[in-house]
Amino acid sequence: MTEGHENDPLHGLTLEAILTRLLEDYGWEGLAERIPIRCFSSDPSIKSSLVFLRRTPWARAKVEALYLGKLRLRKPVAAKARPPKAGPARKRGA
Repeated sequence: MTEGHENDPLHGLTLEAILTRLLEDYGWEGLAERIPIRCFSSDPSIKSSLVFLRRTPWARAKVEALYLGKLRLRKPVAAKARPPKAGPARKRGA
């Protein structure tokens, strides 16, 4: 089995799943602003957009790049280790 899929964040995702997720975040107008193609701006639908994107490699690449950019923005930044906060000092023997 090949190990090339380990680092591919798109592995196992369908184009429809990617498009649906982008639509949830941006809507048709926002998607058309970010990727100016007619299938997003003129009478858009998931079905017609999928047909176009499957037949047009450069457009599909733009959609996948936008999705990957969103993934990079969503990754949580590792929190820096902080020493525990010191509480109020207690007096001994009190």
